[in-house]
Amino acid sequence: MTLWLPLFPLNTVLFPGMRLSLQIFEARYLDMVSRCLRDGAGFGVVSLMAGAEAPSSASATVRFAALGCEARIIDFDQRDNGLLGITVQGVRRFIVRDTEVNAANLNQAQVDWLSEEEPLPLQREHTELAAIMQALAEHPSVKALGMPSVADSQQALSYALAYLLPLEQEHKLELLSLNHAAERLARIEELIAWMQH
Repeated sequence: MTLWLPLFPLNTVLFPGMRLSLQIFEARYLDMVSRCLRDGAGFGVVSLMAGAEAPSSASATVRFAALGCEARIIDFDQRDNGLLGITVQGVRRFIVRDTEVNAANLNQAQVDWLSEEEPLPLQREHTELAAIMQALAEHPSVKALGMPSVADSQQALSYALAYLLPLEQEHKLELLSLNHAAERLARIEELIAWMQH
């Protein structure tokens, strides 16, 4: 039996280990969330390339990146406005192979999971990047998500910076596509230098 991963196209790029707070109000996503909670399953967060997160009509077309990150629900609550709030954590990266829209108008995909390298310890040359991450982690919106302010590996540091830095969507997707933390950190250094000029 083919397994189809439900997709949630968003105006963001999720990375493994990172957290995201979402407000759910569309019936198809409420249904998806309840199924994920019941089955202990995840869903795929894919970056929206064209269209809206909440299209005005069911037939509205959305285009999303063929690269994403599986999200697992780690917390949920009823918001003051009556809507369902969930907090998800990125788990593993994937490439979208085939997509379909199911009867509930939910995008779903067959995916290939991207393998992760063994976490490598931080080196002296990562000191400055680690300091930037600590500064970003002090931001109230990041603190509210309960993410750690200190990275314990090159992998964790590279994902945290890729997620928290105010980079263009195309750059975030490029960083998500890289398979090696050292390569990702080197590219982040280039992007930071570029932002500072």
